[in-house]
Amino acid sequence: MERLREAMASRQLEAVFITNPCNRRYLTGFTGTSGYVLVTTDEAFFLTDFRYMEQAGSQVKYYQVLEHDPKPILTVKELLSKRGIGRVGFEQNDVSYGAYVQYREALDGIEAVPTDQLVERLRYIKDPSEIRILQEAADLADAAFSHILDHLKPGISERQIALELEFFMRSHGATSSSFDTIVASGERSALPHGVASDRVLGMNEFVTLDFGAYYKGYCSDITRTVVLGKPTEKQREIYRIVLEAQMRVLGNLKPGMTGTEGDALARDLISEYGYGDRFGHGTGHGLGMEIHEEPRLSRLCATKLEPGMVVTVEPGIYLPGFGGVRIEDDVVLTETGIQLLTHSTKELLTLG
Repeated sequence: MERLREAMASRQLEAVFITNPCNRRYLTGFTGTSGYVLVTTDEAFFLTDFRYMEQAGSQVKYYQVLEHDPKPILTVKELLSKRGIGRVGFEQNDVSYGAYVQYREALDGIEAVPTDQLVERLRYIKDPSEIRILQEAADLADAAFSHILDHLKPGISERQIALELEFFMRSHGATSSSFDTIVASGERSALPHGVASDRVLGMNEFVTLDFGAYYKGYCSDITRTVVLGKPTEKQREIYRIVLEAQMRVLGNLKPGMTGTEGDALARDLISEYGYGDRFGHGTGHGLGMEIHEEPRLSRLCATKLEPGMVVTVEPGIYLPGFGGVRIEDDVVLTETGIQLLTHSTKELLTLG
């Protein structure tokens, strides 16, 4: 709350209206699906409807919990007007143009100021309690990978593998998977986001598994690529290059680097091997309450890395008509480098 108010002061905001569900949970701990946060320079309000008043009363501390009008913005107007507040920030990336028009009309006389990443910037740096949850989510993903190895056999479909992964994670404490699980086999492994299909696994082909556990409000994200049967020399070559690139990042990533510099650690090496044009996505992304957060390890991210930031490291090579490899781990930036959160083996496993 103190950091949020400092951010408000730097933007000359007397209040801020929070509508983004992740930001709402981050600020209040509320796990329901409907609610709003209004923070002023010296007060804080949690607004929800009748369905969640009891839940909010037990979950939300340090806020005044109020039942809002059928049009929540009218309750916001009333609270601001009573306090003589004439300037309120809103989350421009979470508000549609239609909602903005409603705000402008309802707030009559109160300036609605668009803000960008106001709360998200606070979320960049994870505190020790968040890192503990992220570690538990990563441990769950690691356990799911160990579990699924016995199920990776010719004749089973990608969709069945994805279902088994999700069932395992949910039955061991996850709320859900972090995102639609990717199981991409054979030529489909050349699709970076090849969400599980009805394709049946065959022999002598790559299988890329990209999945994570959504656990206590936080995400994990791991990718491993294995081979069913006996790998060809070309498969071994691609795997070795991707692993070398990933290990180069893990061995050199540290605070003070920009996201662009972190990305270059993998990209330059893959380019040196002649596969630069087959690595079309960023080397990694921030991870936390959302599966994709800032900062990014990409050619376009000038953000400097700081201790407490959590990012993925996931280089890949994708060859249409042949297949692809991606290897991904979750890491937290420390004062001197990184600490791995995921620990599944990265040896080229041959199964089936």
